[in-house]
Amino acid sequence: MTRERKKEQGSVDSRPRASRKGAKAQSVRSPRVSKSHTRPQAAPHEFSPTLGDMDLHLFGEGKHERIYEKLGAHVLTHEGRRGVAFAVWAPNAKSVSVVGNFNDWNGSSHQMRRLGSSGVWELFGPGLRDGELYKYEIRSGRRKFLKADPYAFMMEAPPATSSIVLKSKYKFRDRVWLTKRKKRQAWREPLSIYEVHLGSWRRIPEEDNRPLTYVEIAPLLAEYVIENGFTHVEFLPLKEHPYGPSWGYQVSAYFAPSARYGTPDQLRFLIDYLHQRGIGVIMDWVPAHFPKDAFALGRFDGTALYEHLDPKKCEHPDWGTAIFNYGRKEVRNFLIANALFWLREFHLDGLRVDAVASMLYLDYSRKEGEWVPNEFGGGENLEAIAFLKELNEVTHRACPGTLMIAEESTAWPAVSHPVYAGGLGFDFKWNMGWMHDTLKYFQTDPLFRGGNHNALTFGLLYAWTENFILPFSHDEVVHMKGALLNKMPGDEWQKFANLRALYGYMWAHPGKKLLFMGDEFGQWREWTEEESLDWHLLETPSHKGLRILIQDLNELYAKHTALWESDSDARGFSWIEVDNATENVIAFRRLAPASGKEIICICNFSPVVREGHRIGLPRSGKYQQVLNTDHEKYCGGGFGVVKSVKAERIPAHGLDYSGAITLPPLGTMWFEAPA
Repeated sequence: MTRERKKEQGSVDSRPRASRKGAKAQSVRSPRVSKSHTRPQAAPHEFSPTLGDMDLHLFGEGKHERIYEKLGAHVLTHEGRRGVAFAVWAPNAKSVSVVGNFNDWNGSSHQMRRLGSSGVWELFGPGLRDGELYKYEIRSGRRKFLKADPYAFMMEAPPATSSIVLKSKYKFRDRVWLTKRKKRQAWREPLSIYEVHLGSWRRIPEEDNRPLTYVEIAPLLAEYVIENGFTHVEFLPLKEHPYGPSWGYQVSAYFAPSARYGTPDQLRFLIDYLHQRGIGVIMDWVPAHFPKDAFALGRFDGTALYEHLDPKKCEHPDWGTAIFNYGRKEVRNFLIANALFWLREFHLDGLRVDAVASMLYLDYSRKEGEWVPNEFGGGENLEAIAFLKELNEVTHRACPGTLMIAEESTAWPAVSHPVYAGGLGFDFKWNMGWMHDTLKYFQTDPLFRGGNHNALTFGLLYAWTENFILPFSHDEVVHMKGALLNKMPGDEWQKFANLRALYGYMWAHPGKKLLFMGDEFGQWREWTEEESLDWHLLETPSHKGLRILIQDLNELYAKHTALWESDSDARGFSWIEVDNATENVIAFRRLAPASGKEIICICNFSPVVREGHRIGLPRSGKYQQVLNTDHEKYCGGGFGVVKSVKAERIPAHGLDYSGAITLPPLGTMWFEAPA
C-alpha cells in the first residue's frame, strides 16, 4: 500500500452538479439523482422504528452480521408508505438530521430520533426514493458538521463526498460458480493470481486518458486472464476513497464501490462476468486504518468513535491515518459485517487483508515511549488478534469456500492455521520473506550470487509452517523500487533471461502464485496509477516471449498436480542439489504423494552454459522436458532444449540414478519424471 499521503485530490467530473445549501453535490448517471427540492415530511413519531430491539441488541454486542441491512439508507415500504429508512450510529451526538437534495440540505426538516441507549439514530422518510443525495448533519456540543453515511451503498465520485441512496437491481447469474466454490479446497488446488489496479490496467487516451469502467473492462480483462492462464484476479481496493494515489488503501466509504469506474451494480456485473468465464475474484480489504478526512469516519460524532482516543493508539505513524478501535463492539461489528457484505452482496471469492502486521503489534513502526503495552506488558494487540480470529471464523462459517488472505510480513506464528488450532484463521499468508530473499538474490550480479546462495534455500526451512502465496505485488514496483525487469542485473538479454529464470523457479517453488499486472510482459518503467500499462511493448519479441512464458507456466502449473497438490506439506518437496553456490545451480523435486507424479526443477542462475552437468534422478526411465525458459519461443538462446533425458545407473546427489544435462545460461528447466 502507499506509504504517504499528499494533498487531498481527486479527478474532477465534468457532469452537472445539483445545487444545494451548504455544500455542492455531484450528480451521477445511474441511479437517478433527483433535482433540488423540498418535500413534505411526516413527523418521525408517526412511524415506528425500522430497527427492532433484537437488531439493536445484536449490534450492541457486536454480533449483527447483517447490520448493513439496518444501518445506512434503505428503500422500503414501511407501514404502508414507500420511502427511505435512515439509521446511523452516533452515540455521543446531541442531535442528528438527514440532509440532502430533497430538503435543500436543511437540517431542521428531517430530524432523527435516538433509539434508547443504543447510540443509533433513526428516521423513515416517506416519499424519498432511490438516487437521493444525502449526508448526516450532526450536532456535538456547540459544533455542527456534515458526515457521509458509513454504511452508504453508493457515493459520489471524488472530489464530491455525498452519499447516495441505492437499491440494487442486479441479478447475478453465477450460481454454477458459487455451487462449485463451496466444495473447493484452495490449498490443494492451483491458484495463480493476477493482481490488478483497475484504474491503470488500460486507459483511453482519446478520452482524456480516462480509465476503463467496470463494464468496459469486464470482457477485456476476462479474455486476457483466460489467455494467460491465471485462475483469479485480485483487485486493489475498489471501495470509495478520496485520494486516488492511495490506490484505494485509504478507504472513506467501506460499503460503497468507487464511483470512479461506475455504479455498484456495474461492479457486480464485472464480478459476475468474470465468474461466468471461470475466473475467481479477490479484492484487497483494509481494516487496519482509515483516512481522517472531515466528511468520513474520523471523529464521526464529534468524538473518537471508530478510532482510539489515546494518541499513542489512534494514529498510524507511517500513513497519517486513524487506527480502528478493535476493542469497541460496534466497530468490530462494522468491520466484520463489511467483510460479509462484500462476500455476500458482491459474490467476491476472497479478501486479501491489508497490513495485518500493523494490526498485530502495538509497537508497529513506533519508537520506545510512543506505544502502550497490553495488560500483560507485551507489544501484542490483543483486541486486534481477537478481532481477526472472529473475522475469519465468521466469514468461513457464513461464506464457505471463500478465501481470507493475510498480508503479514513478520514471523507471527500460525497465521493461516485454524482458530481452533491456535491460529489466526486465515486461509493463506503472503510469503514476504521469500519475496524479499528471492529479489535480493536476483538483483545481485551473478558473479556475486554465490555469497547469497542461502537466500534461495532459507525459505524452505519454513515453507510448510503456513499456507503461503508467493507474491510479486504492486508494492515491489513502486516508490523508486523499479519494475521487476529493471531489477535484474546485466544487459538487456541478461535482464530478460534472469526474469524468465526467476518465473520458472517461482512457479515450481512450493506456494501459490501472485503477479502484478505488467510484470507478465516485462514493463520497464515503474508503475503509476495515472497511466496505462505499456501495452505497445508486446510488439517486441522479448516482451512477447516473456508473456508466452507466463502463459506456458500457468498451463503447465494447472496440468501437473505435483506443483500444487502438496504446497503446504513437506512430502511435496525434496532437494536434489542444494549447496552448489559456486556454480549458482539448484535442483529439486516437486511431488504429488497421492498420485506419485513428479516434476524435477533445475536452475542455472549464472550466465554460463554448463554442458553435461550431472543431476541426481529418483528412478530409471526417460524424463520428458516440459519447460526450458531459454527456449527460442521465449526469445531465449535455445540452449539445453531437448525432448527428454534418460536416467543412467550412476548415483548422484544421494539418488541411485542421474542424467547428464546441458544447463542453459540464466535458465530454469522442468522435467516430468517417468511413472
